[in-house]
Amino acid sequence: MIGYLKGEVAGIYEDRIVLEVGGIGYNIYMPASSLELIDGIGSEVKIYTYLLVREDALLLYGFLTKDDLDFYKKLITVNGIGPKGALALLSVMTVDELRFAILSGDSKQIGKAPGIGPKTAQRLIIDLKDKVEPALAFDVPARDDEPSGKRMMNKVLEEAAEALVALGYSQTESYKAVRSVENCDDVESVLKEALTKMSRF
Repeated sequence: MIGYLKGEVAGIYEDRIVLEVGGIGYNIYMPASSLELIDGIGSEVKIYTYLLVREDALLLYGFLTKDDLDFYKKLITVNGIGPKGALALLSVMTVDELRFAILSGDSKQIGKAPGIGPKTAQRLIIDLKDKVEPALAFDVPARDDEPSGKRMMNKVLEEAAEALVALGYSQTESYKAVRSVENCDDVESVLKEALTKMSRF
């Protein structure tokens, strides 16, 4: 019903903001990671929203990007993960980190979120693995704008991530480090830069 709201931040709380739009203050529940990115009271912000209709309440959940909102909608389709559980997940992991964890089957990382046990984490991976595009994990622009060049770089990054996992790093950490690498010429170069970056995480 409500695609997004754009207005002035009137209040910031632990789990929500109050956004003033046309003289009306909307309570919008948001992930902690998103709340940290809001400039402060008085700033103008655009929030993409999901409206939850219950018998006793209408609740608005908000996100700073449409991508985050779309991923949230995927999360709440998983049995055992309600609106609050999905919000808790996105509070401790970014959408990219969740994608990496799902694609690599890293249930341990997902299970660290409050209220998400091992069984729920496994169910999330099973339910969403086919709904998360593998290309999104390593979405790197090709130098010559050719799809074949992009596929080649993605393959280099995939192999580098697998090598890091073999060295004992977690799958999610490996995906995260490899994706942050700028030099994608070959697996050795990616590994060298990724290991340097991982020492800073």
